[in-house]
Amino acid sequence: MEKTGAQIFIDFLRHHDVDLIFGYPGGAILPIYDELFKSGIKHILTRHEQGAIHAAEGYAKATGKLGVVLATSGPGATNLVTGLADAKMDSVPILAITGQVATPLIGTDAFQEADIYGISIPITKYNNLVRNVNDLASTLELAYIVATSGRPGPVLVDIPKDVQNAKTKNIEFRANPKVADRFENNINKIEGNLDELIEVINKSKKPLLCVGGGAVISGAHKEIEKLVEIANIPVILTLMGLGAFPKNHKLSLGLVGMHGTKYANHAVSHCDLLISLGVRFVDRVTGKVSSFANQAKIAHIDVDIAEIGKIIKVDYPIVGDLKLVLDSILTKIEPQARESWVNHLEERKQKFPMKYKSKSKLIKPQYFIEQLYEKTKGDAIISTDVGQHQMWTAQFYPFSQPRTFLTSGGLGTMGFGFPAALGAKLGCPDRLVVLISGDGSIQMNIQELATAAMYDINVKIVIFNNGFLGMVRQWQELFFDSKFSHTNFHFNPDFVRLAEAYNLNGMKITSDSEVHKGIDFLLSSDKTAILDVMIPEDEKVYPMIPAGGSLDEAIDIDD
Repeated sequence: MEKTGAQIFIDFLRHHDVDLIFGYPGGAILPIYDELFKSGIKHILTRHEQGAIHAAEGYAKATGKLGVVLATSGPGATNLVTGLADAKMDSVPILAITGQVATPLIGTDAFQEADIYGISIPITKYNNLVRNVNDLASTLELAYIVATSGRPGPVLVDIPKDVQNAKTKNIEFRANPKVADRFENNINKIEGNLDELIEVINKSKKPLLCVGGGAVISGAHKEIEKLVEIANIPVILTLMGLGAFPKNHKLSLGLVGMHGTKYANHAVSHCDLLISLGVRFVDRVTGKVSSFANQAKIAHIDVDIAEIGKIIKVDYPIVGDLKLVLDSILTKIEPQARESWVNHLEERKQKFPMKYKSKSKLIKPQYFIEQLYEKTKGDAIISTDVGQHQMWTAQFYPFSQPRTFLTSGGLGTMGFGFPAALGAKLGCPDRLVVLISGDGSIQMNIQELATAAMYDINVKIVIFNNGFLGMVRQWQELFFDSKFSHTNFHFNPDFVRLAEAYNLNGMKITSDSEVHKGIDFLLSSDKTAILDVMIPEDEKVYPMIPAGGSLDEAIDIDD
């Protein structure tokens, strides 16, 4: 039986049990949308393509499944670029399908033509412009394999309109084996001297685990807990690693890096062995590279060989899936007490606790997050945008489960949080999903309130409202002589009335005494609701390592 390219795409989705996709139609992708209409596959129409791809990211991050997004040619495709870059940095499995002008028109500057193939090369794991319908099925299958194998990431398949309409009998979903094997055959391999690393761990007096986003992606949280319990190794977490190890565990030192705890950063500077699990060693983690863990031997376990030695010199490189590697380590690891090291770090915890000044006419965001944790008992998926609210959430909400903290870590994308929360709720309908945003970030994709209302997606929205781009303001105050150049939001909307305009719920609170009432209102709402939380305009995130500083050079609240 012959099938059109559009029908092949629908069959591909069914072949991989994809039952939810996000997108925004347009002329160049109408043949696919026509087939989608009768497919039974659920499609979420967002109000902007960037909202669609961030929603697909949130769905993928919360569920571990492939996120699929559709867009038309030209501006539809280019509106996906930020989301593709975001997914590439944070290793999110995304399949982006874009319509393209008909093949005879490619390269003529036709209406709504853009070279999304060329544009997206640096920000995808794989991309392809399909010029022949006979190649479509194998291209889609390869894209799936690349997106979901090894270190996950975004892929893009650009399909001209005439290819969507063309017919073929070549509809077998089988990727070119020579290409696919490069991605699939390494899954069960471990490269590196694992026995040597195990021996070094057993002999170490002051080891430290640094847990990154790779631990969440690989599902290695239980193996990490076993290793920690047997060997008594303290744990630090990167922003993307939050949830891979319980933050309230006695051996957890919390967040490391620019806004990490003083005791986590101290541990890095004083350990004798740093065991890094799925970590990219970005500047926000390391601070000044030359002083990072300079008393320690460094082991790096990662599925992506390109990350090992890229930034930090590594003494014990291990390439492989983290869960598989840890399973092997656990067979030979020796029980240890390490009382001196553990007690030393516990003393640092007591001496330098996370804190904030409690007196304010408005609401302290740190206090609000603590109370949100108590009210939710930690059993929620929390999505954030980017800025101060993101760091306060990382610092004061003790994540204990993987895939419950959704944030834009590598690219730092304002506007990520709300659509990501919508995608997470659609992927995990029985979970409580809370967005914590700022008055700057929320307005980047606030049009998705219409998506929440249209599909009855119940997401709880917290807006920390200080009338500023808070994190930029903090840097301006600390390092630019308090010259607040173009960071003051002179005119914010009335967020409560805005929610009501979409037939959603809204409430504004202005003092600590209203926090409990506000959270109760939010959690009891039967539909998406906004809680507008007024916070001081000069509230800051502490501790803070200045750009280029070492981890032991933190500015703190009392400095």
